[in-house]
Amino acid sequence: MTKLFGVLGFPISHSRSPAMHNAALRAMGIDGMYVPLAIPPERVPQLVEALRALGVQGVNVTLPLKTLIMPLLDELTPAARAVAAVNTVIARDGKLIGDNTDAEGLSRSLLAENVVLEGANVVVLGAGGAARATAYGLALAGASRIAIAARKPAEAERLVRELAPSCSNSALRAFALAPSDDFKHELSRATLLVQSTSATLETSPESTAAARAFAASLPLDELPAHATVVDLVYKPLETTVLARAQSRGLKTVDGLGMLLHQGALAFERWTGLPAPLEVMRRALTD
Repeated sequence: MTKLFGVLGFPISHSRSPAMHNAALRAMGIDGMYVPLAIPPERVPQLVEALRALGVQGVNVTLPLKTLIMPLLDELTPAARAVAAVNTVIARDGKLIGDNTDAEGLSRSLLAENVVLEGANVVVLGAGGAARATAYGLALAGASRIAIAARKPAEAERLVRELAPSCSNSALRAFALAPSDDFKHELSRATLLVQSTSATLETSPESTAAARAFAASLPLDELPAHATVVDLVYKPLETTVLARAQSRGLKTVDGLGMLLHQGALAFERWTGLPAPLEVMRRALTD
């Protein structure tokens, strides 16, 4: 019997996940298919019942459904609870289990690029869902200090407050993402800078002149020469932030690795098999 997998979102036509997962299914000899499902937010309750009725093996979940689907599932993993979002649903023993592989996916992608996470001093730009997953994942990976900078400091403070119980091994701090001596000081001691806002995303409604100015005005000269700069955006692969970091000779990591590794983790949890990483990587880049 053909196994069914998919990705839920609205819109969803831009997703690269079908190409990545269908390539993985073929490579592993699994009789299955992975399909994109555009689901308006108001239809999520019916969709969850349809997943049960159809016997779907697992799905990925993207915006704007990552939080809406949470109360409709049977169980949530600790990662999903900490990140307050579900990006992967696993069908197991008659239950739908909500998980989040973004946090571990980011850590895996950075370790694959030989970025040192144990004891890292991290600055995260943004206080949304991607920033939450970033901070949680890097805290679990051993980062010693994580500073979260947001244009609205209250949002960074709330994120720190909510994550603190799950990230007790890392020192968390919130501060304003604005030109200041405080911001420059944080950058000057950072070993890892993660750009998690949508300012550099070319299709984002925030990709305005002001957002581009934000990306161009970050004081990257304050970073030490051994720092690594990450931008979670993968369209385009070379963002303004990464291009500026490269011009300084800093190590950079684009967002494609996180997409790959979060998908690989989902594949492994659905199938119980090791993900064919290189096959999935080629599918993303072809």
